[in-house]
Amino acid sequence: MLSATDPLPARPSRVAIAGVSGSGKSTLARRLAALLDLPHTEMDALFHGPGWTKMPTFEADVDRLVASDRWVCEWQYDYARPLIQARADLLVWVDPPFPVTLTRVVRRTVRRRVRREELWNGNREGPLHTFFTDPEHIVRWAIGTRNLYDQRIPVVAAERPDLPIVRLASSRESERWLTEVVAPLA
Repeated sequence: MLSATDPLPARPSRVAIAGVSGSGKSTLARRLAALLDLPHTEMDALFHGPGWTKMPTFEADVDRLVASDRWVCEWQYDYARPLIQARADLLVWVDPPFPVTLTRVVRRTVRRRVRREELWNGNREGPLHTFFTDPEHIVRWAIGTRNLYDQRIPVVAAERPDLPIVRLASSRESERWLTEVVAPLA
């Protein structure tokens, strides 16, 4: 596992960004894509159709994405994760402490609800009280899945020993990695 200061073995062209909800993976993916002049595809936009239903084109869209030579995307969704993992030439694990991710998810959810921000394909955050009734509520999801990557990343490391994995444990580390390691590659 590489740290925020370790050099990369090569300039990446297919990058997967892993992390729990609120870790900052989409923000990092956008910034990394801009720095390296790579297209960024937000996986949630491929997955979530109107009314929070799964897009019928999701699998085909993922297949098309991973078959291309240049991309940055989030490493999520059961169908997509193994395909992304097989083609990626870099995996970045955004892993801040749980209190940080939970705070981010709660703030983001409240902001999106209050402002009625449109997310993917016309969807908006539901009423805040659904936290208590909806087992899929994003805040409940963040709490229930907070340790998933502690289990998933070692499996990837064993299955793909050739795949560089960078672990970023804070916003400061992410910033340092972007400016000191990635920017010189651009």
